[in-house]
Amino acid sequence: MADRAAVEELVRLQGERVRALKQQKASAEQIEEEVAKLLKLKAQLGPDEGKLKFVLKTPKGTRDYSPRQMAVREKVFAVIINCFKRHGAEVIDTPVFELKETLTGKYGEDSKLIYDLKDQGGELLSLRYDLTVPFARYLAMNKLTNIKRYHIAKDFDIAGQFDPMIPDAECLKIMCEILSSLQLGDFLIKVNDRRILDGLFAICGVPDSKFRTICSSVDKLDKVSWEEVKNEMVGEKGLAPEVADRIGEYVLQHGGVSLVEQLLQDPKLSQNKQALEGLGDLKLLFEYLTLFGIANKISFDLSLARGLDYYTGVIYEAVLLQTPARAGEEPLGVGSVAAGGRYDGLVGMFDPKGRKVPCVGLSIGVERIFSIVEQRLEALEEKVRTTETQVLVASAQKKLLEERLKLVSELWDAGIKAELLYKKNPKLLNQLQYCEEAGIPLVAIIGEQELKDGVIKLRSVANREEVDVRREDLVEEIKKRTSQPHCIC
Repeated sequence: MADRAAVEELVRLQGERVRALKQQKASAEQIEEEVAKLLKLKAQLGPDEGKLKFVLKTPKGTRDYSPRQMAVREKVFAVIINCFKRHGAEVIDTPVFELKETLTGKYGEDSKLIYDLKDQGGELLSLRYDLTVPFARYLAMNKLTNIKRYHIAKDFDIAGQFDPMIPDAECLKIMCEILSSLQLGDFLIKVNDRRILDGLFAICGVPDSKFRTICSSVDKLDKVSWEEVKNEMVGEKGLAPEVADRIGEYVLQHGGVSLVEQLLQDPKLSQNKQALEGLGDLKLLFEYLTLFGIANKISFDLSLARGLDYYTGVIYEAVLLQTPARAGEEPLGVGSVAAGGRYDGLVGMFDPKGRKVPCVGLSIGVERIFSIVEQRLEALEEKVRTTETQVLVASAQKKLLEERLKLVSELWDAGIKAELLYKKNPKLLNQLQYCEEAGIPLVAIIGEQELKDGVIKLRSVANREEVDVRREDLVEEIKKRTSQPHCIC
């Protein structure tokens, strides 16, 4: 046999040749001929060659979810979806990839994070980067001008022409409801307005061509110091130092409606039309937030910029707060868990006639929330139920498989979530232990005496109490005992 390393190299080269011919759409005969050569080369390497060799891992940036993790995810999703439905949202879905031109130029500096797909049929495609741009495309394509929708338990949007700040206030209310329901800890929602930022940049002397890139720098203030942001503006983006200093006088301010009123009196900012419109809307927004009872959760923060290019008005971001180490210090933000804003011009970018559909929405950072909930459960060492089974159908004696199968089928047909062990004659102790491990609250036990008496012995796993229930009453008894939803965490 030839040197193994040399043959392996020939196999690799021949494999590349076969792939190249397929990409070039060569004739079937030519491809078959080269495949036959490849198989002959592989045969020289012995019987193990030809078995696929690969690394068992998920692609970079992805992960699997265990039953325990999925139980947590489903609970989080249920809280979010229930809130969206409570506010009257319809659900839609869009493809996981879009035409590349649909996504291009919508995300500013984040555009470099878009994944392009290999061209398979004459169209250049990319994986969607978010759910907002596909939603705007959906509106334009279907000529919709009014909808309240949610998407994959993450995004909620209100599209349509409405009076100012009412839909925006509802989005912030939804954000508060979800974060409160998930009990993640104390949180704060920062709000700002792109018009205020643009007006601020204008009066500080930022050239129009640098608005978006400077906006992206300001957006980093929640992660790095002002000095680092200033150095980026001046050193990397060519902004004059005195202009950066003037920006710093504004963007380091945060507060409530009193700050809005203060800036409305600012001799420079109040002279800028865009900024004045944004401040007027924020003042109205705080009035509605007060009526919704959530004004205490909102902070007007001039450093909030939201790097995406499509925002045109109010923007907001929710952060979890960490208890300060020393008394008198402000709570620290430990990461964004939700964000959103108003994007009135995005749909018009897709509409052939440029017709605009005003939109405002929010996105829940579900992956970060999942991580936080998982860490909390691990720290508390709490057990998580991974099934919703209400009852296990068990037997106390041998040769009762047929009776167990009949009973479990009756329960399934009645809408009861039920299981049985896949053994002909399982030991009762093993069946009870399975219930304890899986968190199944009830056991329906069949025995010879129970069959004669027309009853089923219903056992509570938690307290081990047993009662005889007539077979015809079993479904109602199980429903009554399991009517309270069991928390998975």
